[in-house]
Amino acid sequence: MSIAILDYGMGNLRSVARAIEHVGGSAVVSETAEATLAADGLVVPGVGHFGACMANLRERGLDAVVKEYAASGRPVFGVCVGMQVLLEGSEEAPTVPGLGLFEGTSKRLPEIVKVPHMGWNVVSWDTVTPHPYVRDVPDTWFYFVHSYAPTTAMPGVVGVTRYGTPFAAAIARGNVFATQFHPEKSGEPGLALYRAFVNEVAA
Repeated sequence: MSIAILDYGMGNLRSVARAIEHVGGSAVVSETAEATLAADGLVVPGVGHFGACMANLRERGLDAVVKEYAASGRPVFGVCVGMQVLLEGSEEAPTVPGLGLFEGTSKRLPEIVKVPHMGWNVVSWDTVTPHPYVRDVPDTWFYFVHSYAPTTAMPGVVGVTRYGTPFAAAIARGNVFATQFHPEKSGEPGLALYRAFVNEVAA
């Protein structure tokens, strides 16, 4: 059972891989279509500028790989800008389309707060239809580093944080789950999410 950590030049790959291995997964940093599509689960990390992330994905042909992988029904986990690239686009690069696995776009955080948003904030989970990954995770603190985020109006929101305005901190659709925060930097609650993901891959 292997989990590919997608290497397209824009992610904190090693810390994600260590977190996955800490909770019992077998992490493989992958930069090719063949290695990625052979894995049992996929993590799409991401840091930096939305437009640069999308450019790197497309230059390597990995944009199509992420779409193909998601369509296969196997578990996918997006992190930070790796969540944003799954959307239709971002105000950070208005002319650059995202992968479109989720409806909606990322918006710049409001000017009334310091940007980038860097630090710990509480995520409140949807208790009406809780996602399986978060059923045993309370509303608690997670670590964020970002300037853009999708709004709570988009479909598939399973976790919300307020920083100047409410925004979607976690989204899910079918086999794809993604967080605006960094689980690998969020202590035990973040590891709990990765543990649930690893268990889903194993199942």
